[in-house]
Amino acid sequence: MDWIKAIEVFAFATGIIYVILEIFQKNAMWVIGILTGAACAVSFGVQHLWASMLLNIYYVGVSFAGIAEWKKASEETEGHIHLARPGRKTLILSAVVFAAGSALLIVALKLLGDSESALDAIVTVGSAIGTWWLVKSYPQQWLIWIAADTLSTILCLVSGMHWMALLYIAYTLSAVYGYFHWVRSGRYSGDSTSKP
Repeated sequence: MDWIKAIEVFAFATGIIYVILEIFQKNAMWVIGILTGAACAVSFGVQHLWASMLLNIYYVGVSFAGIAEWKKASEETEGHIHLARPGRKTLILSAVVFAAGSALLIVALKLLGDSESALDAIVTVGSAIGTWWLVKSYPQQWLIWIAADTLSTILCLVSGMHWMALLYIAYTLSAVYGYFHWVRSGRYSGDSTSKP
């Protein structure tokens, strides 16, 4: 096995651990996310999928914000899955960032010679928004992940990254489960009695 395949296998293994910790909203997820993000960044970079590479570098950085945010929120909800509601401003801003960001990134990636510029851009912008929604504990972040992970599976398959494709298939299935688990078991910050 060459070193690139070894990195993909490592990313697959740590990625599975990551998503399990995410479903149960464990802060250790963010530490594992740093390792997975770094491995995925290398793997995507070798394939010249520049946006996906940068996205994984973003994952590494945002993990530090996630650690702080989740620690505070878990204290408020006494260890339960903590949830928040995205406001209208968040929804509108996210839609604008998705549309404008995807369009601009497609153009930039074409100029850089990205092998799958449109798919890479859409996955990257959607995943960046999904990660920020994860930091904020919006249960709807799982819906973004279902779409982004499905597209990431396709991206990996067309790029010949079979271990990464398996990881994104696992992520997609986990996102479906995660959404229902969070909705069923979650508690909104500041509300000790109600469920979503």
